[in-house]
Amino acid sequence: MRENYSGGGTAQPKQRRHVAGARAQLAHHASQHLRMFWYLGQKWLSAQLTQPVKLSAELKARMPKRDRILADLDELIAQDWRNIEAGDYAMPEHIVPRPLVALRRAGRYIADLGAVDARRRAHAHDEVRHAGKGGDYPSYYLQNFHYQTDGYLSRRSAELYDHQVEVLFGGGADAMRRQALVPLRRALAARGVRRATLLDLACGTGRLLRDIKRNYPLLKVTGLDLSPDYLAVAGEALAPWSGTRLIAAPAERVPLPEASFDIVTCVYLFHELPPRVRRQVAREMSRLLRPGGTAIFVDSIQLGDCPEFDPLLEHFPLAFHEPYFASFVKEDLAQLFAAAGLDLIDRTRAHFSTVLTLRKPA
Repeated sequence: MRENYSGGGTAQPKQRRHVAGARAQLAHHASQHLRMFWYLGQKWLSAQLTQPVKLSAELKARMPKRDRILADLDELIAQDWRNIEAGDYAMPEHIVPRPLVALRRAGRYIADLGAVDARRRAHAHDEVRHAGKGGDYPSYYLQNFHYQTDGYLSRRSAELYDHQVEVLFGGGADAMRRQALVPLRRALAARGVRRATLLDLACGTGRLLRDIKRNYPLLKVTGLDLSPDYLAVAGEALAPWSGTRLIAAPAERVPLPEASFDIVTCVYLFHELPPRVRRQVAREMSRLLRPGGTAIFVDSIQLGDCPEFDPLLEHFPLAFHEPYFASFVKEDLAQLFAAAGLDLIDRTRAHFSTVLTLRKPA
């Protein structure tokens, strides 16, 4: 029977693969755009329910148009699909939204919005410090970053955080974070998944680690964070997989031996660190990597990365309590990491994020 299909027997499977690929692409784009409008709707509602931050006439005149931001977000979604099609990572979890979960999280977010806005209007960002939270926390950490309730030190904060960030970025936060999986694939191809070890600094609720384990279930991973509540949520997110370890410690003083890891990831941490601590963390990343190891860094774009968005970077620390952001967006990141012993291999922009691939010389 196989001989009877000569000439057409290979084309038919190819055609089926093409149709399956087209359906997957349609499902991805539909779900990601639905996600985008879901979070943008909440962003619009947040603006109606809160007092706007006043802008100078000069800054207001330079702000990018909404269409320009949405076009850039569309490009992020398109890049996300290209990465999936290229095999850099699997299709995102929950490609079909779970309505009840989404509604419950949105309800919690809206319920907390009034308290966040009250802190913003009062410039109150030190409730965490005055609450007398126990533990050996650095002074820079005991703040209400983003004016969020409890800072990073409560279960409530941990359960709200990812939703708050998605609203801020119009549903693009997960897609930006996934861009770290592209250099990760290259690093693991060189080392081998079974032999490699990975450390995620400031792992938070384990959002990146969950994506990593979904794609590489045999990879041994360690997550480090200062918040016990965020680590508890991360532990629940990573429960389906073995080969995971979570440690409560500051990223500038990691209680692990040097040259312990083949890969170190660090996502959305540096803009919340004072300049001196940034350099300490960069040195720790280098110390913890084995020679020839890879560091993957994701954080906010900087001034000049996309000049049209520079006014948004100037506005961000005014609307949110981000005391170290203005200095971060002026950092020479290549020089900062070079001083720590890491060479810049690649740099890309993903919407409002910069993705760096760094290597420790062999």
